[in-house]
Amino acid sequence: MKDHPFDAALFLDFDGTLTPITDTPDGVIVDDGLVQLLLALRERLDGRLAIVSGRSIETLRTLGFADFLLAGTHGLEFARPGGAIAAPTRLAAIDDAEAAFNAFAADKPGVLVERKSISVGLHYRGAPAWQDAAHALARQWADQDGLALQQGKMLYELRPGGADKGSAVHALMAQGPMAGGVPVFIGDDVTDEEGFAAAAELGGVGILVGPVRQTRAAYNLEQVAAVRHYLREGVARLA
Repeated sequence: MKDHPFDAALFLDFDGTLTPITDTPDGVIVDDGLVQLLLALRERLDGRLAIVSGRSIETLRTLGFADFLLAGTHGLEFARPGGAIAAPTRLAAIDDAEAAFNAFAADKPGVLVERKSISVGLHYRGAPAWQDAAHALARQWADQDGLALQQGKMLYELRPGGADKGSAVHALMAQGPMAGGVPVFIGDDVTDEEGFAAAAELGGVGILVGPVRQTRAAYNLEQVAAVRHYLREGVARLA
């Protein structure tokens, strides 16, 4: 895999990229070493580093990323370091779907509902036998209320439409500090494919984390530990 260019504009997914996937959404741990590594790399890249996640910006800030440029909820939310969050209003249809998800999960151990700022997720990692039923329920509410159905790793999420991680890359590349850089998008999930495609469209590359599969990414890193190594090497090269 080629080194990222010195004028890179670095876009980083969070779950499965910067930290391992956990059994529950709140089980993730962000160590101080990761935050310090990203701060050092951002400094070397003249600020051209953003976290682009399916997580809400509120959650990303709680996890320790308040001082970073953030795109949350698959490109529906944006915030500059310490700044106000730009996001659409939470839809009543999302609240209705959340209630349906909670009713579905109530008697199914291992099925979890994740409430986000403007979306809701139904996780079945702890009970994979319920995948088809979870998908049918999420599809029902998406079709009924015109919501976007986003599939992730052992997850179905309902959110407003009109954005994805690719649109987030395009939006951030049109303004400082990312403007003028060569986009490099690192992610692991199918939700990152639009980010890979956008980076390529803008003259950059995507890097897939995890097992090799059909993807729009040009390069591959095997696991989270390899991402950390890659980022550390980037800091060292740019120092």
